[in-house]
Amino acid sequence: MRIEAINQVAQMYKVNQTQSVGKTQRAKAKDEVHISEKGKDFQIAKRALQDIPDVRQEKIAAIKSSMEAGTYEVDSDSLAEKLLEKYKDVLGY
Repeated sequence: MRIEAINQVAQMYKVNQTQSVGKTQRAKAKDEVHISEKGKDFQIAKRALQDIPDVRQEKIAAIKSSMEAGTYEVDSDSLAEKLLEKYKDVLGY
Protein backbone atom coordinates (compact mmCIF):
# COMPACT_ATOMS: atom_id res chain seq x y z
CA MET A 1 0.00 0.00 0.00
CA ARG A 2 1.23 3.44 -0.79
CA ILE A 3 1.73 6.05 1.91
CA GLU A 4 -0.07 8.64 -0.17
CA ALA A 5 -3.18 6.48 -0.15
CA ILE A 6 -3.16 6.35 3.66
CA ASN A 7 -2.88 10.13 3.82
CA GLN A 8 -5.79 10.51 1.41
CA VAL A 9 -7.96 8.17 3.52
CA ALA A 10 -6.99 10.04 6.68
CA GLN A 11 -7.96 13.31 5.02
CA MET A 12 -11.31 11.88 4.01
CA TYR A 13 -12.08 10.86 7.58
CA LYS A 14 -10.33 13.89 9.06
CA VAL A 15 -8.40 11.69 11.46
CA ASN A 16 -5.60 14.12 12.07
CA GLN A 17 -7.83 17.15 12.46
CA THR A 18 -8.59 18.23 15.99
CA GLN A 19 -11.62 20.20 16.93
CA SER A 20 -11.61 22.86 19.57
CA VAL A 21 -14.21 22.63 22.24
CA GLY A 22 -15.87 25.71 23.62
CA LYS A 23 -15.26 26.81 27.16
CA THR A 24 -17.37 24.94 29.66
CA GLN A 25 -19.61 26.84 31.97
CA ARG A 26 -19.64 26.16 35.66
CA ALA A 27 -22.87 25.13 37.24
CA LYS A 28 -24.24 27.95 39.30
CA ALA A 29 -26.84 25.95 41.19
CA LYS A 30 -25.79 23.76 44.09
CA ASP A 31 -27.11 20.28 44.70
CA GLU A 32 -29.71 20.06 47.42
CA VAL A 33 -31.21 17.12 49.26
CA HIS A 34 -34.65 17.25 50.81
CA ILE A 35 -35.64 14.47 53.20
CA SER A 36 -39.34 13.86 53.63
CA GLU A 37 -41.03 13.63 57.03
CA LYS A 38 -41.42 9.91 56.52
CA GLY A 39 -37.69 9.62 55.86
CA LYS A 40 -36.90 11.63 59.00
CA ASP A 41 -39.20 9.39 61.04
CA PHE A 42 -37.44 6.35 59.60
CA GLN A 43 -34.04 7.74 60.61
CA ILE A 44 -35.24 8.39 64.17
CA ALA A 45 -36.66 4.86 64.44
CA LYS A 46 -33.47 3.38 63.04
CA ARG A 47 -31.34 5.23 65.59
CA ALA A 48 -33.64 4.10 68.41
CA LEU A 49 -33.40 0.47 67.32
CA GLN A 50 -29.61 0.64 67.16
CA ASP A 51 -29.52 1.45 70.88
CA ILE A 52 -31.56 -1.64 71.82
CA PRO A 53 -29.49 -4.80 72.27
CA ASP A 54 -30.39 -7.81 70.12
CA VAL A 55 -30.31 -10.16 73.11
CA ARG A 56 -31.85 -9.56 76.53
CA GLN A 57 -28.96 -10.68 78.71
CA GLU A 58 -30.91 -10.59 81.98
CA LYS A 59 -33.54 -13.00 80.64
CA ILE A 60 -30.87 -15.34 79.27
CA ALA A 61 -29.03 -15.28 82.61
CA ALA A 62 -32.23 -16.14 84.53
CA ILE A 63 -33.07 -19.06 82.21
CA LYS A 64 -29.49 -20.32 82.26
CA SER A 65 -29.30 -20.27 86.05
CA SER A 66 -32.63 -22.10 86.37
CA MET A 67 -31.44 -24.71 83.84
CA GLU A 68 -28.21 -25.21 85.79
CA ALA A 69 -30.19 -25.55 89.02
CA GLY A 70 -32.55 -28.05 87.35
CA THR A 71 -35.64 -25.95 88.02
CA TYR A 72 -36.36 -24.82 84.44
CA GLU A 73 -39.64 -26.22 83.18
CA VAL A 74 -41.25 -25.88 79.76
CA ASP A 75 -45.04 -25.76 79.46
CA SER A 76 -45.58 -28.28 76.67
CA ASP A 77 -49.11 -27.07 75.90
CA SER A 78 -47.93 -23.46 75.50
CA LEU A 79 -45.00 -24.59 73.37
CA ALA A 80 -47.27 -26.66 71.12
CA GLU A 81 -49.70 -23.75 70.67
CA LYS A 82 -46.89 -21.36 69.72
CA LEU A 83 -45.43 -23.87 67.26
CA LEU A 84 -48.83 -24.32 65.61
CA GLU A 85 -49.32 -20.55 65.36
CA LYS A 86 -45.94 -20.14 63.65
CA TYR A 87 -46.68 -23.07 61.37
CA LYS A 88 -50.01 -21.53 60.35
CA ASP A 89 -48.37 -18.17 59.74
CA VAL A 90 -45.77 -19.75 57.48
CA LEU A 91 -48.36 -21.67 55.48
CA GLY A 92 -50.79 -18.75 55.39
CA TYR A 93 -53.72 -20.41 57.20
